[in-house]
Amino acid sequence: MPGQHKRKRRQEADRRSRELPPGRWEPLLTTEGQAEFRAYVRRLYAEGRMADPEHLRMDTFSRRLERPTVYRVSLFMPEPSA
Repeated sequence: MPGQHKRKRRQEADRRSRELPPGRWEPLLTTEGQAEFRAYVRRLYAEGRMADPEHLRMDTFSRRLERPTVYRVSLFMPEPSA
């Protein structure tokens, strides 16, 4: 069925975002180079800098012909408890 895979991915992402505690996404890297993006993500995993891989978000912003594609890596930062 067309579009089923995309819908399931979106539903899974929505479910995961509801499970996170209150907080914000802090951008770690924004680049136009896919190789740099991939190398940075590999380095994060290799160094073990993430406590939970669910707190890492990788976005790809396609801007068609006007501008090159932009890649962003963000880390979820929970709000400090008061």
